[in-house]
Amino acid sequence: MARPRRIDSDLIGKAQEIAAVAKDFHTLRGAQAVLLPAMLNATLEQTAALLGVSRATVPRLQNALRRRCSQADVAEPARGGRRHELMTLEEEREFLAPWADLARTGNMLVVSPLRAALSQKLGRTVRASVVYRLLERHGWRKVAPDTRHPKSDAKAQEDWKKNFPKTWRPSPNPTL
Repeated sequence: MARPRRIDSDLIGKAQEIAAVAKDFHTLRGAQAVLLPAMLNATLEQTAALLGVSRATVPRLQNALRRRCSQADVAEPARGGRRHELMTLEEEREFLAPWADLARTGNMLVVSPLRAALSQKLGRTVRASVVYRLLERHGWRKVAPDTRHPKSDAKAQEDWKKNFPKTWRPSPNPTL
């Protein structure tokens, strides 16, 4: 036979507080699962019948309330924040200020010089994704494409532009 779980006075006090301010059915039911056996000496079967749950659910409700009360006592610090930041938000704003002035005057912002300037300021190389996230953090939505493809042949492109027919003509032998 399993040993019965003891319900201490601290848990009873917390269950009474929770029952007094409970706004939903499940919270009230959890508090009652502790209060009924403690105050009225009800068995698990009697408590289950009063709450409308199975006998196995009553200890689960009690344990859930115990965990909830113990977690409220020991509040863990929340994660979050920028733990691996390279610059503070203010430093980032100062870094982007000259680039913002250039963008306001109508110039396109190209990522490669921005990345080079950021690498120089930080004293280490940074990936392009760092620059994209920096721009996104400060509300820069549109990113300009590269000025040209690195493997492109400028002479071939100019020849194609000059020799491309302006109108489309169907082929003389349709294969339909």
